[in-house]
Amino acid sequence: MEQNKINLTIDNIPVSVEKGTTILDAAKACGIEIPTLCHLNLKGTCVNNRPASCRMCVVEVAGRRNLAPACATTVMEGMEVRTSSMRVINARKTILELILSNHPHDCLTCGKSGNCELQDLARKLNVKEVPYDGGEVSCYAVDKTVSIVRDMNKCILCRRCETMCNEYQSVGAIGSMNRGFDTTVAPAFGKNLADTDCTYCGQCVAVCPVGALTEVDNTSRLLKDLADPEKIVVVQTAPAVRAALGEEFGYPAGTSVTGKMVAALRQLGFKYVFDTDFAADLTIMEEGSELLGRLGAYLEGDKSVKLPILTSCCPAWVNFFEHQFPDMLNYPSTARSPQQMFGSIAKTYWAEKIGAPREKIVVVSIMPCLAKKFECERDEFKTNGNPDVDYSLSTRELASLIKEANIDFKALQDADFDAPLGESTGAAVIFGATGGVMEAALRTAYELYTGKTLAKVDFTAVRGFEGVREASVNLNGTTVKVAVAYGLANARRLMEDIKAGRSEYHAIEVMACPGGCIGGGGQPLHHGDFDIVKARSKALYGEDAAKPVRKSHENPYIQKLYEEYLGKPLSEKAHALLHTHYFAK
Repeated sequence: MEQNKINLTIDNIPVSVEKGTTILDAAKACGIEIPTLCHLNLKGTCVNNRPASCRMCVVEVAGRRNLAPACATTVMEGMEVRTSSMRVINARKTILELILSNHPHDCLTCGKSGNCELQDLARKLNVKEVPYDGGEVSCYAVDKTVSIVRDMNKCILCRRCETMCNEYQSVGAIGSMNRGFDTTVAPAFGKNLADTDCTYCGQCVAVCPVGALTEVDNTSRLLKDLADPEKIVVVQTAPAVRAALGEEFGYPAGTSVTGKMVAALRQLGFKYVFDTDFAADLTIMEEGSELLGRLGAYLEGDKSVKLPILTSCCPAWVNFFEHQFPDMLNYPSTARSPQQMFGSIAKTYWAEKIGAPREKIVVVSIMPCLAKKFECERDEFKTNGNPDVDYSLSTRELASLIKEANIDFKALQDADFDAPLGESTGAAVIFGATGGVMEAALRTAYELYTGKTLAKVDFTAVRGFEGVREASVNLNGTTVKVAVAYGLANARRLMEDIKAGRSEYHAIEVMACPGGCIGGGGQPLHHGDFDIVKARSKALYGEDAAKPVRKSHENPYIQKLYEEYLGKPLSEKAHALLHTHYFAK
């Protein structure tokens, strides 16, 4: 027997696994699925929620009097496990019936209907009635923010959201409160979610197995706008959306459906279909120029320059540093996110081109992120009360809308984005993956700084799925050190290093969600399968490689925008339209 191997049998099947493996994972290794609710293990990240609170995964272990929770019980040499004995089946069914006895039965209108793990288990365990009805039922008020709806009447106390918020994101907006029948997961001191440090990243929504946490649905609002003949309704689509939308229509994870997505949006009735990738190229021009400006001043001896410069594309990350590091607001780039740059240009430059007042134009964004809904509402992104981006829909909401409109997505012929705000480069499309913003910036910064053509545009050192990655780039003898992080707990460590004077980086990219925007809180639910997130990333890099132009500063439509309207990067006009400031919260 190998020193670190444990031999056991599960349902009479011999299994050999590493020491420390749980029964749940050992069963998976031999193809046996044990039902779970509270368990969540997002491999490749620090997320491993196994409080063993729901007890749906109980199994029978020979020689043990009580049933064992498979998610929290490690294997032992010679262990004999039964996952489907009559005792186990009856216990699971009783547990599920007890959970359902304190759960609303409004499945028809629930935001998670059809994607609810509790609903799936009820089907799988053949629960047709709830014999324990008539007891105490929760009666919490529904808490609605601009991004997230929290209905604790549906909470099953799995604590997945708590793990994501506290451990993975290091935010601490919610936690377990009270004991016994009064136990709940909620913001501290009876607050509403909007009154906490919540970043609206939506990862709590992404991992909630039921309808206790859902996104604010803007589809009805959109349908009203599309039906209004007085409004010019335009749409922008984030890069990560095209890599995940297909999953909602039966495509394998990692299938890019850009052309069909554009065709579906046209069929829905949008007058113009544009691409946030255009604004991603614009972001690189502004953010990259800001990086070079700070770096140049620092090398010339100006020690007041704040380095490292921090990316500012992710609104959840912006919310995080405004709440958690209010004394460091001069480190992040002042460049707006691509979503907001697009809205600003659409309602100024493009509005002038078509001769329409901004008030008549409705800019809608399709985003993988729930924090984008909050970002649209920020006052600094409004002109006389009129927002640059009127509102945002998630990838899931777009899929729902396409299904509602009875569009046969797979039968659609590929269509192209409208010009000029639909033209982009390969550098823009990789914005959706962790490391993509940094790589796009380096492609442009290298050529602008050195005056040389970059022969090899792939900066593979910043790619990958480690929580923090670093690389060094030689710019004409100047070594620039960069870091890339996803997950706000990782970002916190980097920020604390900067604060303590331990950081040697010149630039840091931060994204809040697992794997970047591709793992955003508004994407199709992956139910803890991180391989799906990796497949989406591969799709974006595939689109990048296929693009004829792969550097943001070579986008001819971006060049024309500067020639006709903005002047040059960081100009007074560019600052007014494309930059922002931050607030201590």
